[in-house]
Amino acid sequence: MRLPIWSYRIDRLSNLAVSIMFVALTASLMAQVAETGVLTGTITDSSGAKIADATVTTTSAETGQTRTTTTGADGSYRFDQLLPGSYLLKVEAAGFKTLQNLPARVEINKTTVLDETLGAKEGSGEPTATPQENLPNAPSSTTAPSLSDLGLTPEQTQGNLKEQALLDKRSHMLKIHQHMGLITTIPLVATVILGPGAGGKSEGTAARDLHVALGALTGDLYGITAWYAIRAPRIKGTPKRGPIRFHEAMAWIHGPGMILTPILGAMAFDQKNNGEKVHGIARAHGPVAIVTAGAFGAALLSVSVKF
Repeated sequence: MRLPIWSYRIDRLSNLAVSIMFVALTASLMAQVAETGVLTGTITDSSGAKIADATVTTTSAETGQTRTTTTGADGSYRFDQLLPGSYLLKVEAAGFKTLQNLPARVEINKTTVLDETLGAKEGSGEPTATPQENLPNAPSSTTAPSLSDLGLTPEQTQGNLKEQALLDKRSHMLKIHQHMGLITTIPLVATVILGPGAGGKSEGTAARDLHVALGALTGDLYGITAWYAIRAPRIKGTPKRGPIRFHEAMAWIHGPGMILTPILGAMAFDQKNNGEKVHGIARAHGPVAIVTAGAFGAALLSVSVKF
């Protein structure tokens, strides 16, 4: 049986929608890769000499994921493309005491420098540690003292690092949520603009098919956007400011609207393509779509304008 021409239009437009969505997701993933930082530094002994081939291991306080590298001839190490958050550093070298649980923070698009000095093991024949290394309040070779320099034990700092890692994860996921929300706005606005032209008495129109394809793309992008907001870890005791409360209130409107709008749209689409006039609950498709788009726009503005 030969399919009507509008079905071929939908196939073509659906392929176009998938391509657009792939490009959008690729851009989002690239943005996530760009939202990383660098951790680097130099390992020396107590005399200031550079230590080559020292093993440096970094562990994410949030996920427990580890990465290992070795220092070069100049005693330097470097970790690229680290997700922002809190990390614990471990430094090992033959003939030297191992340093563990050295706290470090990595920020987006910034380079964190953490230099460390290794003291010699007893009986190793290497120069002994200087008095500075035995003073809890004396910084090592870093520009700013670390938590261990301040006399805090790993047990004392571990809890704070985990809490900070949780906060870093929430911040990172909400930033992706915001970026995806802005991307979703593009097909959403285009869908609303094409809405009035999606009517007509004919059984199939290009404007109607494009309206459906853009609506489907909007729904898919919105689902990804919502996922990052829902899955972002909650921080107990964190106060919510007025804009955030309003943002969440709008989500209770545009969230159900994003589910109901395509359902009503599919009903209206079938009725129109059957040569019928839109009737029943399907007539609410337009008003629901407008309210949903308005609530979505208000939610975006609420976190963009301080009040």
